[in-house]
Amino acid sequence: MHGKIFAISKKEILQILRDKRSLLILFVLPVALLVLFGYAVSLDVNNIKISILDKDESNYSRDFIRSFYGSGYFEIVSYPKSDGEVNGILDKGIAQCIVIIPFDFQKRLENREAVQVQFLIDGIDASTATIIMNYVNAVARVFSKNISGEFLLARGKDLYMPLDAEAQFWYNKDLNTTKYFIPGLIALILMIISVILTSISLVREKEFGTIEQIKVSPVSTLSLIIGKIIPYLLISLVIAASILLMGYFLFGVEVKGNYGELLLATVCYLLTTLSMGVLISTFADSQQVAFQIAMLVSQLPTVILSGFIFPIESMPQAIQLLSYITPAKYYIIVLRDILIKGVGIGVFYKEILSMLLFAFLLITLSIIKTKKAKKA
Repeated sequence: MHGKIFAISKKEILQILRDKRSLLILFVLPVALLVLFGYAVSLDVNNIKISILDKDESNYSRDFIRSFYGSGYFEIVSYPKSDGEVNGILDKGIAQCIVIIPFDFQKRLENREAVQVQFLIDGIDASTATIIMNYVNAVARVFSKNISGEFLLARGKDLYMPLDAEAQFWYNKDLNTTKYFIPGLIALILMIISVILTSISLVREKEFGTIEQIKVSPVSTLSLIIGKIIPYLLISLVIAASILLMGYFLFGVEVKGNYGELLLATVCYLLTTLSMGVLISTFADSQQVAFQIAMLVSQLPTVILSGFIFPIESMPQAIQLLSYITPAKYYIIVLRDILIKGVGIGVFYKEILSMLLFAFLLITLSIIKTKKAKKA
């Protein structure tokens, strides 16, 4: 049995080396996806363009404007002089937020009266608008605190803060969303490559007519599937290691956990994805059809239902149930635990078992379907 598996694997490796399309998918696609997603997909909002209408033009209003400069999040693009100039700024997309400082800004502050500063925010992108609102509120709070402190110090008193909330961010101290996305990106790349290549591999046998030779050969269905999977498993592991290296050098993503547990999780995940590719090949009659099915099955669920970009907890209950049959969901959880948190298998053993269960079910279905095809 081992000799037959080795022969099939050797034949598959030679076929990969001869197939320029497979080589292109193996070596170009991972790099392209990592660079594109790594730099393009981010929830960080920086360089927010704002316009400021300062009706007061006082020392306090200028100090307030300097607070936006000092925050590091804002880029002041214009200083309109009247309400009429303000009207077209959001319409033309010149700025994402307009700050309107009232005429009596300094006077009311000196009299210790509340001042209403108006923020007009472009709300087309609700997520970005919410972040902008939080940023401008933070600037306003800091400015208010400083003003209160100045008034009290002038009267020989200290600023008393009954509650001082100090936030400490664990695992991702700089709140870099790229580090959060890289594990999902690894899962997506491995899913696409492994599913596409294995599905095309077996369909190629049908197109070239060699599947008929396999049907009459003494090679068992299990040996055939294992022989086909092994080359792509090894290649995918090399690709996974390459992605981790690129993730480290390009985005500073380190492996904080155990490398052995990372290897175990990756093998379990790849067994699932490769088995999925084998199962797809039993339904497709051409490489084109296999490619289309593989892209549909691998890409959409991984992007939408795995928690890669969209939090599963925020989805409707029915959609959350669908996420349980998405293998990438479990692998992404494990990757984030190992890469970002640095925790051990005691935390994510359930996800490992889930991936093994998926692999077993998919391989079993592939064997049953392939046996039926042999008899046909």
